[in-house]
Amino acid sequence: MNFTNWYVRTGRIAPRTFWLHYFLPLAGLVALALAADAAVVLSQVDEAVANANGGSFRVSSSIFSGAVLLLTLVPQTTSMVARLHDRGHSAWWLLFYLLPLVGTIVLLVQAALPGDEGPNQYGPEPDVPVSGPVSA
Repeated sequence: MNFTNWYVRTGRIAPRTFWLHYFLPLAGLVALALAADAAVVLSQVDEAVANANGGSFRVSSSIFSGAVLLLTLVPQTTSMVARLHDRGHSAWWLLFYLLPLVGTIVLLVQAALPGDEGPNQYGPEPDVPVSGPVSA
C-alpha cells in the first residue's frame, strides 16, 4: 500500500486493516499531539508563575492537536467511509458523528463488525484477489 492509497482510501477495507492501518496509528498521532499541547501549556504556566507580577498569560494549547486534526482529516474520513462501504452502508452514516458520544460509539461498532461477504455495490470483498485475464 503506497501513501496515496493510504491517504485517500477508496473501495472497501476489512476490519483488521481499518484498526491496524488507520485507527491505531491515527489515535497514536492524536495522543502525541495532546501530549505536546500539554507540554506547551505547562511551560506557559511556569512562565506565568515566574512573571506573576504583571506578566501576561496566553494559552495556545491546541496548536499541535489542531495541526494533526487537519493533516489526518482526509485519511480519517476516507478510511471510515471504506469501512462503512464494506458493511454495505453509504457515507451518509458519517452524520452519526453529529451525535455527541453516541454517534462515535455507533460508528466504532460498525467498524468492528464483519463486512458483507462477496461483492456489494461498493466493490469486491477486501483482501480477496480480483481475478483478471489469465496470461500464458
